[in-house]
Amino acid sequence: MLSSIWDTILYKPLLNALAFLVSIIPGGDVGVAVIVLTILVKIILFPLSQKSIESQAQMNLLAPELNKIKTSGKSKEEQAKLTFELYKTHKTNPFSGCLLVLIQIPIIFALYFVFFKGLSFENGLLYSFIHIPESINMIFLGVIDISQKSMVLAILAGVSQYLQAHFMPKPAPTPSGSTGSFSDSFAKSMHTQMKYIFPFIVAFIAYSISGAVALYWITSNIFMVGQQIYVKSRREVGTPTFTKNYSVGEK
Repeated sequence: MLSSIWDTILYKPLLNALAFLVSIIPGGDVGVAVIVLTILVKIILFPLSQKSIESQAQMNLLAPELNKIKTSGKSKEEQAKLTFELYKTHKTNPFSGCLLVLIQIPIIFALYFVFFKGLSFENGLLYSFIHIPESINMIFLGVIDISQKSMVLAILAGVSQYLQAHFMPKPAPTPSGSTGSFSDSFAKSMHTQMKYIFPFIVAFIAYSISGAVALYWITSNIFMVGQQIYVKSRREVGTPTFTKNYSVGEK
């Protein structure tokens, strides 16, 4: 049942979209179709991922006040109350970023499996109004066979993943004299791994599967870099003004 839901809601729509794109792109260049489809999906997910980026940036701006609360010496209940008040005042949801990322995961995995399964358009999964492309060209721009492993695309996938992690909002620094909480340490550790370790994992996976998957990853990462720069340039998340000293609990 879950497999049927997966195919109906996610896998089949993406596969059919790719088949349609291949049929209208001159020469049936699957590589170009992969890029276009990835961009279209990213545009659809743009509001969700944008909110996630802004939420992380806002959390970093609130970090100094959160640290004041943690080091205020108040009881856990009072700290929780002040923390909730801080979030409410600045209209910040600390979990919104995580929730929005979780919403995107099934879509991203479905897109990934469209490429992973070999881009077969003759398995009965196409809608009645979607025709099998007359020409299917796996040689991207006449240069790289994306049906095979590609070291060049795999390296570019790893590099683009590094750039994507580099432009991500960085965890707030721990104040001097403070060891920081477990969540702070975990966030910093994850950021370091995403920046310096995950690119190698992405490059390895991209090379192990096919050039199509690598091309998807490259396009996705470049789009995310552009989105992060765009969100930052808009400066929708300004520096908040704190009218209350949360370290002493003034009202």
